[in-house]
Amino acid sequence: GNVRDIPVNTQTTGYTLVIGDLGKFISTNSNVTVPNAVFAVGDVVSVYNSTGSNITVVQGGSVTLRKAGTATTGNATVLQYGVATVLCTAANNVVVAGSLG
Repeated sequence: GNVRDIPVNTQTTGYTLVIGDLGKFISTNSNVTVPNAVFAVGDVVSVYNSTGSNITVVQGGSVTLRKAGTATTGNATVLQYGVATVLCTAANNVVVAGSLG
């Protein structure tokens, strides 16, 4: 495909990431959950908060979600109209970076 295009998956309610979201960005006004046992090392998905309110990237069960550049784990707040990228770094371990609060 065209490496300059990032396909969009638009969601309007709470959404749980699936393997088909790899290399896409999720445009949403609701929370996005990172599930257990879906992604492999190096898999990347971005989340665009399409609203003027904060949303949350939710740490699914048995997943360790870490905010980039910190030791903080757990849910991550994506600021209004912000973008956050989720990178799988190990089995059931992801790091999230971007417009975080």
